[in-house]
Amino acid sequence: MKYYLIVGEASGDLHASRLMQSLQEEDPEAQFRFFGGDLMSAVGGTRVRHYKDMAYMGFVPVLLHLNVIFKNLKVCQEDMIKWKPDVVILVDYPGFNLRIAKFITKQKLAANRPQQPAKGAQLTGNGSQLPAKPLWGGCPVYYYISPKIWAWKEWRIRSIKRDVTEMFSILPFEKDFYEKKHRYPVYYVGNPTVEEVSHFKEEYHETFEQFCATHGLSEKPIIALLAGSRKQEIKDNLPGMIESARRFKDYQLVLAGAPSIEEEYYETFIKGKNVRLVRNQTYPLLAHSTAALVTSGTATLETALFRVPQVVCYETPLPKLYRFGFNHILNVKYISLVNLIGGKEIVPELFADRFRVYNIMNELYRILPGQPGREKMLQGYQEVAEKLGGDIAPVQAARTMVYLLRKSK
Repeated sequence: MKYYLIVGEASGDLHASRLMQSLQEEDPEAQFRFFGGDLMSAVGGTRVRHYKDMAYMGFVPVLLHLNVIFKNLKVCQEDMIKWKPDVVILVDYPGFNLRIAKFITKQKLAANRPQQPAKGAQLTGNGSQLPAKPLWGGCPVYYYISPKIWAWKEWRIRSIKRDVTEMFSILPFEKDFYEKKHRYPVYYVGNPTVEEVSHFKEEYHETFEQFCATHGLSEKPIIALLAGSRKQEIKDNLPGMIESARRFKDYQLVLAGAPSIEEEYYETFIKGKNVRLVRNQTYPLLAHSTAALVTSGTATLETALFRVPQVVCYETPLPKLYRFGFNHILNVKYISLVNLIGGKEIVPELFADRFRVYNIMNELYRILPGQPGREKMLQGYQEVAEKLGGDIAPVQAARTMVYLLRKSK
């Protein structure tokens, strides 16, 4: 079968690549075409666009790149019409992907709509018009990794119900949100990060000394800095993270470089600050870290699964306004996946008006070896792991997807 996948950032590239590998196991004849990244390309198929040409976050960057976004939408739509996939698999990235889902619904409706006679149309012997063939009759739309509509933009449930054939959830609390609150059935397939971290741990055997030698580090214990995968996140968060962590002289600071960010950009923040940059090595870095400062997102869950105590840091413009919005507009109590899955505060969240150097220093001190907050956080991590369960998400998702597609043939 023909699978068309769309992702918009690095984490989606990783998750989708693992899903593609599992789809190949279930369907040896699988063909892939996608908007994605290097990891997906390594699995096989044809890449139409790289996610680096699509990853715009925030109102202003999106506004400035509207022409590029609309061009990518048009390219994607025309490419799907030409290739005629058996299924389209959307991976997070809702601003773009929900528009694609809506487009596919329109294709289905057009294919089923009675054709009206057109001027000059070819007629049959009895005078009726020959039916015009639609360009493409659409296909099922599967969503792997749900948009976070439980946090905000809950109104998107209307378009999901209308345009998404099946939802494959990776967060356990999403099942109740969709099924009990909105009466929309979903498949909880496990969390892909669990499998990705577990697979890495099984294959990785580099010692701490070897890791330090490879990357030119000292042998002091490491405080990892995970400042995000987008330039705006890095600009907002990294300076404060460095200022807070550099006070701990017995530790070395190592920054995880995102694959989509050039080294020169990082240099503007770390030059002269005694911070070492390690690119494309986030998992090895976490495997050897004692503690971490992390922006929100998948990185908080990855850090927890590596059992590295962390402080979640996220600076915002207009912090008091953001705090008001969080308290009165968003539908969640927490911003980190660790706390959302755990259903309580397991890791401290210092964002908006709580993002202060003194606050970060204080929370970081509490989770260092020998301090009381460390063991408590590690116990919370175990609770999160138990809630996530042991299902291998890409395997479970691929198995269900192929079964449903074959059943519908």
